[in-house]
Amino acid sequence: MLVSARRPLPSFADKVGFLREAAHYPTPTRRVVTVETHVSWVFLTDSFAYKLKKPVRCSYLDFSTLEARRRDGEDEVRLNRRLAASVYLGVVPLVWRSEGGLGFGGEGLTVEWLVKMRRLPVSYMLDSLIRERAVSEARIRHLARLLAAFYAGIVPEPMGAARYRARLAQQIAESLHELGRARFGLPRERVARVAEAQAEFVRREAALLDERVARGRIVEGHGDLRPEHVCLLANPVVIDCVEFKRDFRILDPLDELGYLALECERLGMPEIGPWLLIGYAEASGDAWPAPLLHFYQSCRAVLRAKLAIWHLKDDDGRHPPEKWPALAREYLELAERHVAKATSR
Repeated sequence: MLVSARRPLPSFADKVGFLREAAHYPTPTRRVVTVETHVSWVFLTDSFAYKLKKPVRCSYLDFSTLEARRRDGEDEVRLNRRLAASVYLGVVPLVWRSEGGLGFGGEGLTVEWLVKMRRLPVSYMLDSLIRERAVSEARIRHLARLLAAFYAGIVPEPMGAARYRARLAQQIAESLHELGRARFGLPRERVARVAEAQAEFVRREAALLDERVARGRIVEGHGDLRPEHVCLLANPVVIDCVEFKRDFRILDPLDELGYLALECERLGMPEIGPWLLIGYAEASGDAWPAPLLHFYQSCRAVLRAKLAIWHLKDDDGRHPPEKWPALAREYLELAERHVAKATSR
C-alpha cells in the first residue's frame, strides 16, 4: 500500500513510543511494562509479550534491515517452539497506515516485525524461585527429563573430533584476548592462568572430548540456558534460545546443563546442579567424569565474564559502570574454582 509522501515514515523512537501505550494493543491491557536489552525492547501487556528488535549490527548479529529483523523473528519463533511451543505465538507486523499512524496488522505498509509471546508468570521463573528459596528437587528433575527428551530428539551435529577440540581451543584463546585487555582493568595474570589451565585440559583430555563427539553428544541445543529463561510451570518451558547465530547453539548438552547449574550456584542454590544433572543422567543414560563438567563450567564462567565486561564498550548509562567489572570478577572467580576441580588429580 502506498503511503503519502507528505507523511514521513515513523522512526524507531516512534515505534517504541507507540508500543509503550496500553490503548494501542489489540487485546485490552491495563498497562504496559517495558524492558530494554542490548538488542531489543520487550513490551509486556497483561497477557502477552511483544519483542521489538533494535536495528543494530555487530560482529555476531545483523538486525540492520527490516527483512533481517523479520527473518530473525521467524527463526526465534521456530527455534523456541522446540522447548516452549505454547509460549511463542508468531511474528506480527506493525504497519503504518495511509492516513498516518501505527497499528497492529491489517491494511498499511509493514514498518516493523514483532515476536509475540504469551506472558509467563514471573513468580514461576527459576531465578525468582531461587531468590525465594522455593525450588524443589522434584521440579528440577521434571525439568531434567524435559531437557533429556529434547536433546535425544536432535540429530547429532556432523562435527569431527579434531574440529570440536579446535573450536574449544579457539574459544579459550578469544576469551583470554578479550579479558586481558588493559582497558577493562581485570587481573591479567589470573585470566591467563585460567585460560592456560583450560587449554591444558583440552590437550590432556583429548580422548575424553573425542569420545563425546563419537557418542553423538554434540547437538544444536538452546545456547543460553540460564535460570531467567526457565519457567517451572506444571509443564516446564524454556524460552529465549540464541536464535541469531547457529554456532552458539552447537554444544555438548553437558556444557549447557553445567551452565545452568553454574548460574544456580552463583545465585545461591548450588544444590540445584546435582538435582539437574543426576536427573538428566538417569533420563538420558549419559555419563561423564566430573572433571569434564567442571571444565565446561569454567569455560562458561569465562564467557559470562567476557559478556559482562563488554558492556563497558557500549553501556548507555542505564547501569552503574562499576557493575560490569564486579560481575566479571565474580565470574572469573567461578572460572578459577571450577577449572581447579577439572585439573586436580
